[in-house]
Amino acid sequence: MVKYATKSMIVLALLGALLSFAKFDHCRNSGWGTPDVYVHACYSDLSALYGDRGLNTHQWPYSSDTKSVEYPPGTAMVMWATSWLVPHASTNYKFYFDVNALLIALLFIGTALIISRMNPKYWYLLPLSPAVIASLYINWDIWAVISAVAAIYYFDRRKFDRSALWLGLSIATKFFPIVLLIPIALILYRKSKIKELVRYSIIALGSWLLLNLPFILTTPTGWWRFFKLNGERGADFGSLWYGLQLFGINIKHINNFAVLLFLIGAGAFAYYFFLIKRIPRLATIAFLIVAVFTSTSKVYSPQYIVWLTPLAILAMGKRNLRRDFWIWQAGEAIYHLAIWEYLASYTGSHFGLPAKGYALSIFIRLATTAWFASRLITTSSTREIQPQELEFLSIATDGYA
Repeated sequence: MVKYATKSMIVLALLGALLSFAKFDHCRNSGWGTPDVYVHACYSDLSALYGDRGLNTHQWPYSSDTKSVEYPPGTAMVMWATSWLVPHASTNYKFYFDVNALLIALLFIGTALIISRMNPKYWYLLPLSPAVIASLYINWDIWAVISAVAAIYYFDRRKFDRSALWLGLSIATKFFPIVLLIPIALILYRKSKIKELVRYSIIALGSWLLLNLPFILTTPTGWWRFFKLNGERGADFGSLWYGLQLFGINIKHINNFAVLLFLIGAGAFAYYFFLIKRIPRLATIAFLIVAVFTSTSKVYSPQYIVWLTPLAILAMGKRNLRRDFWIWQAGEAIYHLAIWEYLASYTGSHFGLPAKGYALSIFIRLATTAWFASRLITTSSTREIQPQELEFLSIATDGYA
């Protein structure tokens, strides 16, 4: 039965990866021209940055002060290493896309495999999620996603050192998983495992530093460009702040407001955490803090759904929240279509989505995210524990079977 389930998971995940590849195939065959990439919703950093960041000539990712890759070292090394697999690198954009797409597909299958072990009831939602399928090959984020999911997996099995190493790798690949340190700290604090919390933090942040240190020492300006761009950017596509601007509400000092709103959201998350009588697993609450982070940040890119969906499936546990999950996914799918059609209009297409229509899609996405998060919270804090769930809930203290 287990072998059958594993084969089914691999087949379904592979099907999802192939459907995603088909979505990007128009741009792959037509050369990724603008605004065509937006009209057909098949833009990808895999091709866009290949020439623009010098990967077609195997340029070191952080060697330029102004053209360094806007990714942390983990992703940068993948971008650079895969460029060496491309024959006649200066012109073969399609082959570079294909090489990276193959690796992304394998990682997507691997992520689905881990999810199937952690939540065997709802793993299938990952390869069936339309917004995930539509976004899979936009960039390299799945590299950080699978390592973050692995960190959660090992944490809930009480293998804290392994979890910390995986989390450090994930943060070094895409900085967002650093917010997972918040629920990790709360769980260990509530279990009175202060020594374990200190050790976990040292290993996670130490491994992040170890992976970053060679770049900090050799190409500091290029390495810092990722952090500089994120610090200096204003209200950007997809964010709450950008949506408000499109409706004529201009907020000064967005950096301060974004940080403040995140801190308020993180504070509310911590308050909710301490209200729960039973100490939750990291898997059941990780989605909430990442949702707060993505909802309050200065940008929301379509591929963020690749971060959120695995965490959402883990958060569902065995609860019957499929309807709420699909409501949220519908909001994300609407946003996915809206941003590309807005960018088509933005870059000179004869047709596309007007600004206010795009702004509306931003608020629809935020509303459906809030709805799903609220359902996770209310169902976990108010429902009665059913006898058949006792074994599942015991994982919270005993780890995975």
